[in-house]
Amino acid sequence: MLIDSGRVVSDFDPHFKIFHELMPFKVQEILLVSSLYDAFIMEEDGSLATRLIHEYRGLNLSKAPRITRVSTPQEAIDIVSVKPFDMVITMPYLGSMNAFELGEEIKKTKPEIPIILVAHNIRATFPDKVDSHGVDSTFLWCCEADLLLAIIKNVEDHRNVDADIERAMVRVIIYVEDSPIYRSIFLPMIYNEVVRQTQSVLDESLNERHRLLRMRARPRILMATNYEEALQLYERYKPYVFGIISDARFRKDGELRGDAGSLFLRHVRSEIHDLPMLMVSSEQENREVAEQLPAVFINKNSPVIRDEIHDFFLNYLGFGDFVFRLPDETPIGHASNLQEFEEKLRVIPDESLKYHAQRNHFSNWVMARAEVALARRLHNDYISRIDNLDEMRDDLVFKVHSLRKLRQQGVVVKFSTNDYDPDIMDFVKIGGGSMGGKARGLAFMWACLQGASKEGSALSEYSVTIPKTCVITADGFDAFVAENNLYYNSSMQDEMVADLFLDAKLPSWLRKELSGFLKKTDAPLSVRSSSLLEDAQFKPYAGLYSTYFLANNNEDFHERLNQLEGAVKLVYASTWFASPRAFARSSHQGREDSMAVIIQQVVGSENDGFWYPAVSGVAQSHNYYPVMGMKADEGIAHIALGIGKTVVEGEKSLRLSPAHPKRLLQFSSVEDILENCQRQFYAIDMYSNGCLQRYGSNLVKREVQDAEHEMPVQMLASTYVPEEHRIRDSILPGVKILTFAQILKYKTYPLADIMTELLKLGRDGMGCEIEIEFAAALHPDIQKSTFYFLQIRPMVTGGEKADVQICDQEINDSFCFSRQALGHGTFDTIEDIVYVDLCSFDPSATRDIANEIGALNKKLVHEGRQFLLIGPGRWGSADPWLGIPVQWSDISGVGAIIELRNEALRVDPSQGSHFFQNITSLGIPYLTVTESRNPTEKNREDDFFDWQWLTDHPAKKELKYVRHTRLDKPIVIKCDGKRSESCLLPGGSEESSCTVEGLRVYNGRYS
Repeated sequence: MLIDSGRVVSDFDPHFKIFHELMPFKVQEILLVSSLYDAFIMEEDGSLATRLIHEYRGLNLSKAPRITRVSTPQEAIDIVSVKPFDMVITMPYLGSMNAFELGEEIKKTKPEIPIILVAHNIRATFPDKVDSHGVDSTFLWCCEADLLLAIIKNVEDHRNVDADIERAMVRVIIYVEDSPIYRSIFLPMIYNEVVRQTQSVLDESLNERHRLLRMRARPRILMATNYEEALQLYERYKPYVFGIISDARFRKDGELRGDAGSLFLRHVRSEIHDLPMLMVSSEQENREVAEQLPAVFINKNSPVIRDEIHDFFLNYLGFGDFVFRLPDETPIGHASNLQEFEEKLRVIPDESLKYHAQRNHFSNWVMARAEVALARRLHNDYISRIDNLDEMRDDLVFKVHSLRKLRQQGVVVKFSTNDYDPDIMDFVKIGGGSMGGKARGLAFMWACLQGASKEGSALSEYSVTIPKTCVITADGFDAFVAENNLYYNSSMQDEMVADLFLDAKLPSWLRKELSGFLKKTDAPLSVRSSSLLEDAQFKPYAGLYSTYFLANNNEDFHERLNQLEGAVKLVYASTWFASPRAFARSSHQGREDSMAVIIQQVVGSENDGFWYPAVSGVAQSHNYYPVMGMKADEGIAHIALGIGKTVVEGEKSLRLSPAHPKRLLQFSSVEDILENCQRQFYAIDMYSNGCLQRYGSNLVKREVQDAEHEMPVQMLASTYVPEEHRIRDSILPGVKILTFAQILKYKTYPLADIMTELLKLGRDGMGCEIEIEFAAALHPDIQKSTFYFLQIRPMVTGGEKADVQICDQEINDSFCFSRQALGHGTFDTIEDIVYVDLCSFDPSATRDIANEIGALNKKLVHEGRQFLLIGPGRWGSADPWLGIPVQWSDISGVGAIIELRNEALRVDPSQGSHFFQNITSLGIPYLTVTESRNPTEKNREDDFFDWQWLTDHPAKKELKYVRHTRLDKPIVIKCDGKRSESCLLPGGSEESSCTVEGLRVYNGRYS
């Protein structure tokens, strides 16, 4: 699978499966039998093979065939017997045999190989030879590579037509011509016109691979040389005949007759009165004959014959606009694309609707656009069963609209102000550059979802999609920086950078496109980053860039546009903020970052003036804390009411295993539920008039209790009954408690099943452990609920490193042991330890503690020294009462982290936050140590930390709350990711006495 022009290209793409099956036979190997002189004449204007390749490329066709040349008939017979060829092209005179004799010899052993005679003059085509046994077609070489291409395509069409009609009801054009001269002129002309016209009506949003695939649905051109062959083709393919192009004079009943063409066309007209027909003749008097049929007439000697053929294809074969007519042929409207076609179908008179439907006009016009599935559904074999015209109209409109929406599923469409239709286009992009890591991941999963539904799966039974999305590609950022002459200065603070970017102007082309997008978008919007380095495999930059929310409901459009432009500029500005740059340095990224921007409709609905989703969350495919019978590979999720800031910032949310949604560690008792349940949630205030706020992301924090009468709370909450000290899973008078019982315990909505299937889909697709963000809009009619996929990024489990096992002796020798450890491997380079002194720790001073750590980090980074960081509570917590609120720039030099849960701060581990994800992406060991109230001896059953060992080492630097200690020798950190265990051994300790799988372990290393 690969990303191509903004779309995932995949063999399982259901939209294009039928095109993969078309044209199974391709001419790949051609045998050319000619003398050296004939070959010289054919290649006097350049290599035949090279010119053929150029012709294929010029028409954007698939791979050109290979040509093998031999000089004598015997060489041809010999090589055909040992090597497979798809076609033989022979010159007329070959010494010991002529072309017909050679053809007969080859067909004795290979009767299926087409034999094509190509001559340099008309006499060499044996014009008087009636019996052409041994040669399938004859042409006159005019030094044109497009003739060879036409010959090849015609051979393929004759071979593939039956299977392609059965699979996709492809259309057929019958071409009748007995003259090798005119056949050699007209056949290339017809093919050029068919290919170019088909290409011209294909959807502009398709990438080149898919355009090539859909070209396979072009009309097949079947060639006849006499009346009987033409009639046989017509009778065989009558329901699928798209048009007929016929000479006037050719053989009928073995005799050359000037009226053979008119007789054939008159027979066809008697059965299909509106089939497009073209008579081509060098005899001008046949114009009147053609008009009486009626048929279009073109004189073979016309100086503008190419233009006349072009007009025929455009006006009669459905490649131009669809002209809606009344039964008397009066035109009443036209449509140039499917969108206009759908609009006209809704309003044309009944008699026009019936007129076109009965004559397959709808099906033929759509088929010209290679819309195979829709053409089949619009064929009168299907719609003629509908007697009621109102029902027929509804059916036609539904089918066209469904096709328009379906073909956009999984597609990233190039944004166009005129063509943008938010009803069917879910993912558009502005610009031609990179979409950045986050948007690439979203596009990848968007495409994967199209082939993910299986019978009985949650993905097939419930709506799973993405929000309406518009990506501004990275060339917008590059143009913005260049046009405003912006240069990064490391001395600038984040606020100065933001001011600088807000004062600058977006490129005029970008402002125009944003205006066009916003005019058709009236829902609340989120504006967030998609940097080129962000969320790339093993380098996620999660949470380092800014996200802004807009109510997008100001009555003044220009104010709404100004707010959107301001949000885009602020996201651009975050590229130069301190934390992302510090992370880039620590992850060894050597190039400057660029920025794409994702604009998305915010999932949810308006409730009492506030907009928010019923559920938002983060799910990971690997659970680092598998408890209560859970398994690590079953994954873990955190969900919350409202916008996802609650989860990603590590505030109170519900932690669950999607495989075991009823096993809720946080909700093991009534007391636990009351203490751990979510009390507040984030929403967009729709009454705020949509002002852009630089800080706070335009969100408000609401109390769950204040929203007790709103639909999402009604569907997710239980009620606490104080008199019973019970929590009832129903809405009763009293305090509302967010238990999510209806969807987790009673499974009214399969949230857990959808998460499980998506985690597997993402992990299989990316080839590593992954993390996804999502939101769900619940509906009282639960079948109308929708799960929205928001983001995917890789997470690192460390499985790529060498096997690590920790034995009992090492635990006894260590100064720290954790059973809740993230990371895998052996680390032995850290000599510095920065830790919060628990004796002076003050929960109200955590911001000051963060500043002290930041100062020490800056000095150690300058010295190039990694350090072990130790402290109570959640590192990087948004709530300063739950831990130390450091930013990444405060700890960018860290080599390992210990999060202590003790009497000072006993909070849940911070797994799930963006901060935590960045730690894991760098492969930094992260240990959660739950210190026992009554520590005893060191063992594998309990976490411990030996404070005596640490405080025995003198402080190199002692601040008010934080101490820095430098050791003589580096400590050894061992992390067993499979068991989530880790131990820290003092540097220079004696050789360990334990053995792991036959290997001696020395201070954490194998030998």
